[in-house]
Amino acid sequence: MSEVLIIEEIAATSGDGFIAKVTINRPDKLNALNQEVVGKLKEMCDYIESNDSIRCVVITGAGPNPAPEGKRPKPNSFVAGADITEFAGKNSVEIKEMFTDNAIEKIWNLSKPTIAMVDGFALGGGCEIACSCDLRIASSRAIFGTPEINLGLIPGYGGTQRLVHLVGYGRAMEMMMTGNNLSAEDAYRMGIVNHLCEPEELEKKTMEIAQTIAGKSMHTLRVAKRTIRASLDNGLTKGVEMEAVEFANLFDTEDQEIGVQAFLNRTNAEWKHR
Repeated sequence: MSEVLIIEEIAATSGDGFIAKVTINRPDKLNALNQEVVGKLKEMCDYIESNDSIRCVVITGAGPNPAPEGKRPKPNSFVAGADITEFAGKNSVEIKEMFTDNAIEKIWNLSKPTIAMVDGFALGGGCEIACSCDLRIASSRAIFGTPEINLGLIPGYGGTQRLVHLVGYGRAMEMMMTGNNLSAEDAYRMGIVNHLCEPEELEKKTMEIAQTIAGKSMHTLRVAKRTIRASLDNGLTKGVEMEAVEFANLFDTEDQEIGVQAFLNRTNAEWKHR
């Protein structure tokens, strides 16, 4: 992978497989998304999906580099948005091509659990990457926002859709129509953030949750993610019907029997499908 994207494979404490920690690495640009980063994120998704040993994915942004002498250090940033310099001179055809086949949709469509570890700015495309993950763990200095309206634009990576499901119609409208930023506390209160902690505790908290998830049956995790997502695509009635089918089908798997027997015997489950 290119230097703009760093992948570390951290051993799962369950003793089988890895957690992939993916770091967007453009700290001097506040980890803004340019086409190189987007391309590498797409490659990363293909790699994650094809690698059976990877059980969970954590996506984060690189911390700031040390400031030159006499200069103020750059702030922390998850992803501060799209690299606006790449918008100059583009027409609708070119932009549609850039945004239709994009990395954020590939992250959203990963079958494996994904966690955004957010420290600092998560604005525009950064907010959309965070919202495309299954969970969001944020530090107290995280800042979320959809400031595209200030450029005469709207979110283009699915933000108009996913934010409504996370925060509701009225709050999503306010975020996108005002372009105002949200503090970490407000994002937590509104439901964007699952867990909020101090910056020095962020990685520890995130990896604890990732390790817990990595210890579950991979087959069951995929079924759970697919079924929960069905509520967004199909509505309540069809989603419940799909859940009933998926739930019943799990009784034909080895992991269901392993899980039940482990519970009855008060032992740890040794999953077949890791």
